[in-house]
Amino acid sequence: MGRAKSAVWNEFCRNKVKGRYIPKKAHHKAYVRRKQSKYQGKKIVHHDALKKKVDELLWVGLSPETVAGRVKRQLKHLPSIGKDSVYRYLASIYGRRIEAHRILVKARRRSRRRGRTNMLEGRTFIEQRPKYIEKRMKVGDAESDFIVSGKSGKGILLVMVDRKLRMKSIERIHPVSVPNMEAAFLRIKTRYPEMRTVTTDNDILLAKHARLANLLGIKIYFCHPYHSWEKGTVENANKSIRQFIPKGSDISRCSKRFIERLEQELNDRPMKCLDYRSPNEALAEHRKRKNKKNA
Repeated sequence: MGRAKSAVWNEFCRNKVKGRYIPKKAHHKAYVRRKQSKYQGKKIVHHDALKKKVDELLWVGLSPETVAGRVKRQLKHLPSIGKDSVYRYLASIYGRRIEAHRILVKARRRSRRRGRTNMLEGRTFIEQRPKYIEKRMKVGDAESDFIVSGKSGKGILLVMVDRKLRMKSIERIHPVSVPNMEAAFLRIKTRYPEMRTVTTDNDILLAKHARLANLLGIKIYFCHPYHSWEKGTVENANKSIRQFIPKGSDISRCSKRFIERLEQELNDRPMKCLDYRSPNEALAEHRKRKNKKNA
């Protein structure tokens, strides 16, 4: 037969039936194994509801691991999948349109640094921040940052993220001024009253940070100049926002309704760190527990 004896022996052991090797039955067993293997690779494609949900989550920029975790942990009415299945789906002909979209979004990002200043007096730096904030133990400890327009644009975005719940709040500031910045913080405080502390950078707009802290009734902590990694939670949120507002954009052209929809969409995204719940779901659970405790 021109085959090694081990190959013949493996074929016999794999496809025998009750100790006998019957060619017709052996061929059928091999056919079934191959068919099942092929189906496993197309598990997402062969389930319409699962495919629709996976497409939706991948389109907004979630990683295959997050998509798989969301389906497994929070969408239990759908078949469970692993991250490898999602990667295979993206690499297949069925996922090419989504993969092209994800590559295009990444290509839009361009690097640009905004000037900072050290001329802020009376700052409380991050090393003086209580340890429980570093450990994300309580709701209400937030990080904030500003996203700027391109060189020819106007306006900035104020972004605030809760360190524990990853709840994101976004406000457009135009024209840019200290009073308008303070008003933006007050609007965020109104809809997110849980805010108790804010960790931020050394932007010149925060020169009157003591007045802002009294206005909001919170404590403000500052990162060290040019140490953006010290507020990594809000930096990660900025990366998600840049999928919709690329660097170089004119933020003054973004409408209030667009910013509200963007905030809502980001807070509806499931996250691995929240056990694949969305920030909105996590906040709703927190408020429900709090109300039950106070009742």
